[in-house]
Amino acid sequence: MMHLFHKVSERCSRDTTQQYSTSFYSAIGLLHKDLRQPICNIYGFVRFADEIVDTFHAFDKATLLAQFKQETWQAISRGLSLNPILNSFQKTVNEYSIHEQLIEAFFKSMEMDLNQTTYDCNGFQEYIYGSAETVGLMCLCVFCDGNTEKYEKLKAPARALGAAFQKVNFLRDVKADYDGLNRTYFPGCDFNNFTPLEKQRIEEDIQHDFNDAYKGVLRLPVKARFGVYVAYKYYLSLFKKIRKVQPARILDQRIRIPNYSKILIIIRAGVKNRLKLI
Repeated sequence: MMHLFHKVSERCSRDTTQQYSTSFYSAIGLLHKDLRQPICNIYGFVRFADEIVDTFHAFDKATLLAQFKQETWQAISRGLSLNPILNSFQKTVNEYSIHEQLIEAFFKSMEMDLNQTTYDCNGFQEYIYGSAETVGLMCLCVFCDGNTEKYEKLKAPARALGAAFQKVNFLRDVKADYDGLNRTYFPGCDFNNFTPLEKQRIEEDIQHDFNDAYKGVLRLPVKARFGVYVAYKYYLSLFKKIRKVQPARILDQRIRIPNYSKILIIIRAGVKNRLKLI
């Protein structure tokens, strides 16, 4: 029956991924079948922690996050949790030897979200590392499946990909973060007077991350390469669309990629994959 319990737990993580991010879930579906569930297990864990700090405003978020953190370490140490999200996460952490310092850094960024509303350059880099780059590295642990040499070679581009995704999310969600949560992640930005120069500076930084990440995507193990490439193209397409938006409109709308564009991305990526161009 233990197998059934793990199966139910993992179904919860899979459903969480599908409900919260259809785009990410579809990209996961393009990974080799051996990788799909472990990545959903990571996403479910990350999403629940993020929900605590971003959504549960009527509750004591600091206490909830502290309890979630404590239960995470207990689950990893025990190899079991009655919380299905944490049970599936601990299973992936223990199976793929995900480093504890990555999880600790992730929680530190979540704790920053409880009270911090603006960031200087150092604080921003620390937050990006904990909230996004560590997630890329957790996924890389799964992709490399114990190949330490491969992991070390791909660490830098994996971090760059996580950073690019997060910074694009910040630009896309400026309205929700600024108006709804009173947060400004980008250092020195006044979104009431967001200038073209400021937007260009941010975009150049993100483009640099995308460039560094691409080199790593092409060197990923075959089981992971196609799915990650599609996710990369999703976000790059979203980023290109954001670049065309005037600074004054950033606070007025949430930029999206229509479903037909996502389908075209998959088709084009599939053609490249068959031609062995990725």
